[in-house]
Amino acid sequence: MSALAAVCATTLALCAWSGRTADASVATGRTGERLEYASPIEMLLSSDGSLLYVLCQESGQVRVLNAKSYEPVKNIAVGRVPRGFSLSPKGDRLFVANSWDDTVSVIDTKSLEVAATWAVGSEPSSVVEDREDKHLFVANRISNDVAVLDARTGAEEKRLAAGRGASYITASPDGSKLYVTHVYPNPTPHRTAPDSEITVIDAARAVVVDRIALPYVAHGFHVAFSADGRLGVASTLHPKNLVPLAHLEHGGAFADTLTLFGADVGKPVEIPLDELELYAVRPFGIAITPDKTRMFITCGGSEMVTVVDIPRLMRYVRTHPGTSAQDLSASANYVVGRIAVGHDPRGVMLTKDGTKLLVANRLEDTISVVDTKTDRVVSTIALAGPKQMSVLRHGEQTFYTSRYSFQGQIGCANCHIDSTFDGLQWDLEPDGFGRDIVDNRPIEAVKDTEPFKWNGGNPNLPTECGPRTEKYFWRAENYDDLTLTDLVVYVRDLPPRPNRWLQGSGELTASQERGRALFVRESDKFGNSIPETNRCVYCHSGLKGTNQKSFDVGTKKATDNSGLLDTPQLTNIAITAPYLHDGSAATLEQIWTVFNLQDKHGRTNDLTKDELNDLIDYLRTR
Repeated sequence: MSALAAVCATTLALCAWSGRTADASVATGRTGERLEYASPIEMLLSSDGSLLYVLCQESGQVRVLNAKSYEPVKNIAVGRVPRGFSLSPKGDRLFVANSWDDTVSVIDTKSLEVAATWAVGSEPSSVVEDREDKHLFVANRISNDVAVLDARTGAEEKRLAAGRGASYITASPDGSKLYVTHVYPNPTPHRTAPDSEITVIDAARAVVVDRIALPYVAHGFHVAFSADGRLGVASTLHPKNLVPLAHLEHGGAFADTLTLFGADVGKPVEIPLDELELYAVRPFGIAITPDKTRMFITCGGSEMVTVVDIPRLMRYVRTHPGTSAQDLSASANYVVGRIAVGHDPRGVMLTKDGTKLLVANRLEDTISVVDTKTDRVVSTIALAGPKQMSVLRHGEQTFYTSRYSFQGQIGCANCHIDSTFDGLQWDLEPDGFGRDIVDNRPIEAVKDTEPFKWNGGNPNLPTECGPRTEKYFWRAENYDDLTLTDLVVYVRDLPPRPNRWLQGSGELTASQERGRALFVRESDKFGNSIPETNRCVYCHSGLKGTNQKSFDVGTKKATDNSGLLDTPQLTNIAITAPYLHDGSAATLEQIWTVFNLQDKHGRTNDLTKDELNDLIDYLRTR
């Protein structure tokens, strides 16, 4: 029996999942086996409308279905964790961004075979070809840019700077411009409001021509346009992280919003989708009807599609100038429906005649088919794959749903975007209002790094994910033992993303080797012995770079209750800025140049700038 199966076997009969009917399999038992699900995330119709392409993230496939019968036609293997795809303007090629392989798969739509695989930047998440068949644009989440490739050869020509975590590219209806959103907030001064952008690219010239500011927005997802191109809509997430997280009954954690832009609205405006007791948690995909009367927005945490009446929305915007993002009474003026669908709905698309809406339910391996006249789910397409619920799948569903929180406002994935982090700092109630401001730590490869919290106050994941989360975040329903166990198993199983600073061979560069020597050194440049507890390698020991103990490294602020801090792991530290327990260090360099004047956070004041750069180069390989 595997370790995972053993964990599950000890708790299998404790209690049953009490959620939606779609989870009936959980009540009758789950398996500890590691099953491979499809996890559909995006969909496209072929140029002639005869085929439905379904991008499946977990199985690493494009599944091709008959667009009328929805019967399987073919499964096409692509790279690891594909995140986005698009058709060429001619429809003869399908491009797939493989986020964990750093590649783009080029599929010939006649043969339905992968014709080429091209290397791109770090964590490619979306891909679009221009109308002239000249350039291919790829949004790279880790390198925060858009790579411009030769559309015929895949050769990279240049990079365009985008927002942090550049992820989703949408072309305007005429193809002249590309609009790029990003999932992590752009850097701002410590404890100021988050800030994001929509990067606008001239497709013909392959240059950035505008950056549409999204103040107060931390996370941007898909963009959609009306057919006339006059209305652009971005799905956005607006955190309320500058006030104590203590007022959930007033929508106190996030506002789930849309940002409108374009000729119809003039200056961009952010509008809410939430209303009291009806929250549209984590808006993601958007589809606008051809006649510009309605739009449909998938909301992953709420497991629903929000329906907006566009004429009513435009009347509201014109009569209520400025933002109303936090007004829970606003959405009643234009939200006309909320359609329950499957677990973690993501991609959404209308059929060519506009009579049906297809919704990809990532964590249910289904596609909901919605009648756009009645706003009802009329059928559900089940993708081929495991029918049994696994411990990991149930845990992942629990992680992404908002059903456990007060009025269904938030879920784990609100603060851990795609099971990572959010780049924000929060004022959490347990430590006192205005006390112990904390940076949100990543949860990749978190197994065996306990205790948790920056003060080390939670000894294990069941405590971290259970009583603490239930009391201070959900303020509502407690997990049953079975659900908490599955959630913990899922979080413990999260792998780290591939490290982009390590060479393929695993060998260190000369700079990284010099940095490693500084990391493990026992004496400074003047021959003085460095106390063991002040050596980098003492606190940051082991495979994950933590000895799991707390230390005072001289970074206590006036608002901190204690200077003792849990030693964080170093896994993928290069991509998780800002740093220190409160996020006050904008860069790795600032940890030592600004916040280590007393040499309590390792002996570093004897290092030159080049030597410090070497140390940082090494840390990026962890």
